[in-house]
Amino acid sequence: MYRRIHAALAQNPPIDNFDVFKEGKAQNFFESQEAIIALCTYFQELLKNIKDLDEKQLQEELFKLLQVSLWGNKCDLSFSAGEDSSQKSSPLQSLENMVPYILVNDMEKVWSLLVNAKKNRTERSNVRVDIILDNAGFELVSDLVLADFLLSSKLADEVYFHGKSIPWYVSDTTKHDFNWTIRQLGSANHMWMSRCGVNWEGNLKKGVWVFRDHMFWTLPHDFSNMSEVAPDLYAELQKSNLLLFKGDLNYRKLTGDRKWEYNVPFHQALNKFHPAPLCSLRTLKCDTQVGLKPGQGEQIQASEPEWMVSGKYGVIQFDAGL
Repeated sequence: MYRRIHAALAQNPPIDNFDVFKEGKAQNFFESQEAIIALCTYFQELLKNIKDLDEKQLQEELFKLLQVSLWGNKCDLSFSAGEDSSQKSSPLQSLENMVPYILVNDMEKVWSLLVNAKKNRTERSNVRVDIILDNAGFELVSDLVLADFLLSSKLADEVYFHGKSIPWYVSDTTKHDFNWTIRQLGSANHMWMSRCGVNWEGNLKKGVWVFRDHMFWTLPHDFSNMSEVAPDLYAELQKSNLLLFKGDLNYRKLTGDRKWEYNVPFHQALNKFHPAPLCSLRTLKCDTQVGLKPGQGEQIQASEPEWMVSGKYGVIQFDAGL
């Protein structure tokens, strides 16, 4: 459907580049202002002292921002059928209460990988993290804050962002959404929002942040087909130390969108898609989930029949690759 919409517009200049979902994405951003201000303020305050943080404190901050990025994935216009899905309040206040709803929590593994990569870094090999983006709006801002933290804490030297090449699933991030969001923040009349936007514009100019789009992300293939269908993209991802896959659709494509048994290992469900170590940050909105403990899914199912599609639960699920 989304390809047909794009094809129809492409045949009708001067609206061939028109994004029919632009207004909804902008509305989500503006209606999430309170949460965005809270997150930008928290982050800018954190940056003042980041050089003084010990390893344990850095780990705690990474875990916080991973969780903000995870729960930011609730802000999905395709999931809410275009209804209000903005983030109204500061997500930082409720993180502790949300921990029981993270069904797979591999944050320790993500931390260990980044710390080891940092220790093994050489002058010729930067530590690179790739974020395969999902939704524009508040979720994108939470991803940008996480990316800035990775650079500022020196856990990474460069971050590559991967978005959609055409408007997709209502609120998915395109290059226009990415640049528009950073410009909006930079021109905001709130000091810390503006500081974030200006700094992030600088990251792009310095080349430590890079945005890439590729048609493969909007093709109907599982990611296990990427090495054959889009070998150039697969080779690009192989350059990364860590791939962060955001959202439900990316999870479905990682696992082949199959109705797996809940306790099938994540590594098995990836079906030989192992370009680099990867982690999925995803709130559950479809009936595909793997890597749970024996009986874990069945126990929730007994009391909450809609648990897999409600967006109430999430996973931070890691695979070390080959």
